[in-house]
Amino acid sequence: MVDTFHPEAEHFRKLQNQLREWTKSPKVGELWQSVDIFDQDDYDILVIPSFSVDQQVGDKVTGFLHYEERLLFSLIRLRNPLTRVIYITALPLCPIVIDYYLQLLPGIPFSHARDRLLLISTYDGSLKPLTQKILDRPRLVSKIRRALRPNKSYMVCYNSTDLEQKLSLQLEIPLLAASPEVLDWGSKSGSRRIFAEAKIPHPDGSYTVKNLEDLLQELFLLWQRQPKLQRIVVKLNEGFSGEGNAILDLRPIKEYSPNKCDRSKTLAALNRQLENMSFQGVGETWQTFLARIPELGAIVEAFVEGEIKRSPSVQGYIRPSGEVEIISTHDQILGGVDGQVYEGCYFPADAAYRLELQEFGLKVGEVLAAKGAIERYGVDFITVQHPETKTWDIQAIEINLRKGGTTHPFMTLRLLTNGRFDYDTGKFFSQQNQEKYYIATDNLQKKQYRGLLPNDLMDIIAQERLHFDSSSRTGTVFHLMGTLSEFGKLGLTSIGNSLAEAQEIYDRVETVLDRETEHGDRANHPHESLSLPINWTSNY
Repeated sequence: MVDTFHPEAEHFRKLQNQLREWTKSPKVGELWQSVDIFDQDDYDILVIPSFSVDQQVGDKVTGFLHYEERLLFSLIRLRNPLTRVIYITALPLCPIVIDYYLQLLPGIPFSHARDRLLLISTYDGSLKPLTQKILDRPRLVSKIRRALRPNKSYMVCYNSTDLEQKLSLQLEIPLLAASPEVLDWGSKSGSRRIFAEAKIPHPDGSYTVKNLEDLLQELFLLWQRQPKLQRIVVKLNEGFSGEGNAILDLRPIKEYSPNKCDRSKTLAALNRQLENMSFQGVGETWQTFLARIPELGAIVEAFVEGEIKRSPSVQGYIRPSGEVEIISTHDQILGGVDGQVYEGCYFPADAAYRLELQEFGLKVGEVLAAKGAIERYGVDFITVQHPETKTWDIQAIEINLRKGGTTHPFMTLRLLTNGRFDYDTGKFFSQQNQEKYYIATDNLQKKQYRGLLPNDLMDIIAQERLHFDSSSRTGTVFHLMGTLSEFGKLGLTSIGNSLAEAQEIYDRVETVLDRETEHGDRANHPHESLSLPINWTSNY
């Protein structure tokens, strides 16, 4: 086979090599060991918070367009008086939200930080990815290019696709993210291949299928291999925050298991039962789900059963040099019909399995690095406690080659405290060597909160002293404020010196917001408070 030369791909690799060259300099190389990237050097950072995912999947997430605000923690980088940030969104951000983030900067005059921030909007609220909206506007691309300093700029994004690579090429700046060439390793099927290569425990299942016939075949084979299975997860190969997942319950058709009847009857029973799957996506049906399989592909996977079950994750970082480090672990809080939808997290993960998660995460990162991946990656797990031994069985579920729901709260903590993650303990320590913990969510949502403007929220924060206290380095940092008025939805990270304190801080925010909006119809919204199971606290 003759290799085909792709000039654009080669040009992109040259741009990416700038990141590696920068880290070879004594100044940046030394900084790299203690901060995320170039945090104390003279660079322009272009932030493209584009959710370049399947938009039909993303649209099922309440307030999806406003999730661009999750990367606003990047503004905290303006604490470096030499850093400049260009932040682009689909729709204009509320000025008071920007002021809120800039006021968090310790020791930097507000006006000085504001002068080094350029906010740009496409004024396009359609479902297209933000990066596509930028590319569709050549004059806007030219404006951004003129604003960036050559050889002193780089681009960050939520996730990297061909769209982000194309924008990187047009702007002539490197993209600090995994190359689109390796993105398949972050798909559901690619994740399973990485787990196998890294020898990480993961549930039995399949790789990508593209049609109903092959899907039924893989369901049959999985059930045949594991005749005691009760449920099977069917996942679209590309998903977001649990959307694109469905649960197939085998218990109603157990008399048709492969070891009890012939193949044709089992396949027919499975085909019928697919109509009765429970879907995580709002308004999803078997017909709409099936229509996406030829385009996105799907996998099947054994559902991990267990009475005491949790969903931890580990977050790693691959430097352009190829070095891998673990930067955090979390216990994720999942909701939805079958507990598949991300709602929030606690940092750090339970001490009972925290260090083992780190070891697994490091192995995954090393395999990803060997394949050319850089920047952040996350690995989601399921842990089940054995009733007799109280030990935990850990199964890897999927890899995210992008920023995720646990990225912005951890980076908020890191940037606000100038602290460090300690691999040996899995804990985070401030500069004063104080342990730090937090609870974070993107989904504090109640019907009664609808109609609250960002300005109203700021009034409440000030009057009730809910803001982050830079002296004690405890308190709450808010995000997703753009979803509040229309959807009654808010994101927040509550930071404490213990997990119990972080929970108290979070609970007080919710209590205050409930009181301030008590005229609303609370009974009609099935919200459950985000609270830590009482038996977890002693393990942290």
